[in-house]
Amino acid sequence: DVSSAQTRLYSSVNTLDAIRQVETGGLPNDGRGAVGDGGRAIGPYQIHNVYYVDAAQRNKILKSYRNCLNSLSYSEKVISSYMERYASKAWKRLQRGKGTLADVQTIARIHNGGPRGHTKKSTEKYWKKVLRVLV
Repeated sequence: DVSSAQTRLYSSVNTLDAIRQVETGGLPNDGRGAVGDGGRAIGPYQIHNVYYVDAAQRNKILKSYRNCLNSLSYSEKVISSYMERYASKAWKRLQRGKGTLADVQTIARIHNGGPRGHTKKSTEKYWKKVLRVLV
């Protein structure tokens, strides 16, 4: 239920798991190997190349977009780098396991809609899907 969801604390693990469930949850192997959005999004979290390039500019261990296709941990490093740039306070709280439902919403909507995704009407439907996974 949503009211208990609002009082709970969340972690980056809860958040990423809910996002992955929405992106590729019905697929085998946690969504590894998934290709979507007409071939423009890959892997368990359906990461687009432009998202990857942005993240890789800030994290030099990110060497290949193709690694997002089959690696959960690599994809999570990409997301972490991206969120450290666009939602650093929310992401840090989630990494400490002290995130709020609002922090999860910010991360999910940015993941879906880009750097200002948390402010876009177009990401509200996506957020509702993530919220359903959480509650």
